[in-house]
Amino acid sequence: MTLPRSVADVLADHVLFEIECIDRMYLNVYVPGLQYPAGLVAYVHRQLDLPIASTAPLAKISEAFAAAMRRFAREQRVPWVDFAKGERKDEVMHAHLAEFPAEEGVLFIGRAQEKIALFRTEKRRNAEGAAYPWIVASTGVVNQYYVYAVDADFGPFFLKFCSYFPYNAKLCLNGHEWAKRQASREGIGYTALDNGFAALDDPGDGERLQALCARLGPAQIQALLDKWLAILPNPFSDADRAAGYRYECSVLQAEFSLTQVLDRPISGRVFFEQVIRDNLDAGRPDQVSLIFDRKLMRRGPRPTPGRFRTRVLTEGVTPSLHIDYKHTTIKQYHKEGRALRTETTINDPRDFGIRKRLTHLPALREIGFSANRRLLGVQRLEPQPDPRRRGLHRCPRAHPHCRWAPHRRAAPGRPPRPGPAASAAGVPAAPERVPQPRPAGAARRAPRPRRAVGRTGQLRPAPITRPRPHRAGPRQPPLPGQRDRTGPRQTDHRHPHPASPARPRPTRRPRPTRIQHPAHRRPRLPASPR
Repeated sequence: MTLPRSVADVLADHVLFEIECIDRMYLNVYVPGLQYPAGLVAYVHRQLDLPIASTAPLAKISEAFAAAMRRFAREQRVPWVDFAKGERKDEVMHAHLAEFPAEEGVLFIGRAQEKIALFRTEKRRNAEGAAYPWIVASTGVVNQYYVYAVDADFGPFFLKFCSYFPYNAKLCLNGHEWAKRQASREGIGYTALDNGFAALDDPGDGERLQALCARLGPAQIQALLDKWLAILPNPFSDADRAAGYRYECSVLQAEFSLTQVLDRPISGRVFFEQVIRDNLDAGRPDQVSLIFDRKLMRRGPRPTPGRFRTRVLTEGVTPSLHIDYKHTTIKQYHKEGRALRTETTINDPRDFGIRKRLTHLPALREIGFSANRRLLGVQRLEPQPDPRRRGLHRCPRAHPHCRWAPHRRAAPGRPPRPGPAASAAGVPAAPERVPQPRPAGAARRAPRPRRAVGRTGQLRPAPITRPRPHRAGPRQPPLPGQRDRTGPRQTDHRHPHPASPARPRPTRRPRPTRIQHPAHRRPRLPASPR
């Protein structure tokens, strides 16, 4: 098997199979009617039947919700963890997951304090001076409850509940874990990869696995949320849910990945060597517009925001390529030395004119997977030399007598000098040229300017340019009826041209004399004695 020499060779001949799938998703779980002060006032008036809208009556609901979380952990024998500041929650989750024997259930419930947006009540006064409560949007540090669980369909996930009104939550899941469990049910044998598939027992199951990954959509995610909201404590009562106060989902972050399993690790190294050498300009505006199929406005009243750049981050010896567009990032890296992973992370769907509701996930999926394919299409293209430097690229090969060519002819009586590769291989250096005696009576030549002669593999200095003498062409005879201007121009300084008459200067109106009242005049000081 031959080694790949370019990006196109790697993608065409050294990819065993490829899978497109939704990777991690971070969703916002909220009640739409309680995200603004007017909705909170309506909830207090209608559901709590209170005449005065204030956040004070909501404290009882918050205390009841916190007590329900404690009671659920105690009754279900679920471990309770208080996260320390700076503690990594994923490491705690993996430690509990390794000891969890059941197929489905709650791993543990964690509590942490975080700063979030919430509503507060402040005292205001009207025109008559009477005080009244007023609900405003603010921020505060409150308790957050992390419920880490394992689902039979989605695998590990977590739900984070806020302990303060309006009790928003966050849902984090992994699409590859869902695909692995569905593949096991369908009888597709595979070797697992971290957030992916490393190999298939039957190479013909690639199309079946891809069709299975394409089934993940809003219906499956909403079913997961509804299932666990019915199991876990809910801050809203049955009467609230009947009145329309139900949780809905919106997309905060979504990763769309393309995993291409390679035949050998060296294919991935060749791919990234070529990409880093030839495609570091992929983050420029003109390239980003090709990748995302979006028109970028660099000037004008509303330019496209964001930093257009290409970053190469190295972890150990494994590089990763990052391309930014607004709030969206494309990451490309060699996953575990076995697969090429290209993933587009969309942090704000409004960057592409799409709303955040979960129902718009199919449109986001199309944009994310299309961006991955377009990036690979740009990387397939072979780099073309700059047409302004075409002669510079052609010089060493097209002109064998050029003194800057690596294979230029040696001077008579002087053997060619070995390059650095030959010197490193132990090739003896060329002997020095023996100076020949100058014959008697020969004129000494003028010394030539010194110049550096580059070796093969070294940087070549710019050639010395000598000024060319100006050569005037043959003079043309005058046309019939014209004077002969071939001779030097004669100027008679004895009779200069008469000077043009001076232009009359425009007359200006005289400024009126300012008459000052005697009382406003500044008094004159007496003359000082000499």
